[in-house]
Amino acid sequence: MKKNLLLAFLISSGILVFAQKQEYITRLNIPYYRDFINKSDPYINVRCVLDMYYPEKAKGFSTIIWFHGGGLTAGYKEIPQALKEKGFCVVGVNYRLYPKVKAPAYIEDAAAAVAWVFQNIKNFGGDSTLIFLSGHSAGGYLSLMVGLDMKWLKKYDIDANRIAGLIPLSGQAITHFTVRNERGIPETQPVIDDLAPLYHVRADAPPLLLITGDREMELLGRYEENAYLARMMKIAGHNQTRLIELGGYGHTMTEPAFPLLVKEVLRLVEEKKK
Repeated sequence: MKKNLLLAFLISSGILVFAQKQEYITRLNIPYYRDFINKSDPYINVRCVLDMYYPEKAKGFSTIIWFHGGGLTAGYKEIPQALKEKGFCVVGVNYRLYPKVKAPAYIEDAAAAVAWVFQNIKNFGGDSTLIFLSGHSAGGYLSLMVGLDMKWLKKYDIDANRIAGLIPLSGQAITHFTVRNERGIPETQPVIDDLAPLYHVRADAPPLLLITGDREMELLGRYEENAYLARMMKIAGHNQTRLIELGGYGHTMTEPAFPLLVKEVLRLVEEKKK
């Protein structure tokens, strides 16, 4: 009898909460293009895949699509440790890289991966109205391009405004420096054309949280680019744009930024429930 009472006390007090711990499933190297496209291009077949990490047997969870950094010339898909065991799905995306491809192939791949998630997340238990885009550096640039320039997802009959939130970490807001290098334009020469997130400011875009490192420690003008994007979004009438500068951190600012990303996802999910 005493043992039963003790067990009941431990459960009610939460001491045995580990027994209720959510388990997660990881699936690797899922192609996000259709079979005929994969078979038509060996590089697409190898490179254009994604990994999924999602809560087992859960229903209605939110999803963060995470694009890795690397200047569009390097990097590999990842499920950041800081985003694990938070109750939501994380999708790590690979995309083709320069010099094997040139712009806009990187954006095309990012859009195809996002479209795949929209079309398939329900099969894993996720909520397609709670899909967020994020990434660091080049990954942040890709998330902004797919979320702000609506033509990339329109190809798949998906309204970019269905995205629940854009949360890029130190993303490029002007035309990416690798795209400029492809054209023989130096990194110190800023360009804003249709391959720049800044070109696509609009009032009806998804909620936008821009996070950068310290303006004095970031890559060339990276904070200022994001500050200009934030200002122009607000001028355009977008009332859900915010900018956070992480003082004391340079371009590799993901460690302090991840908790902000998680907090923003949870905040926006809670708002949707109201």
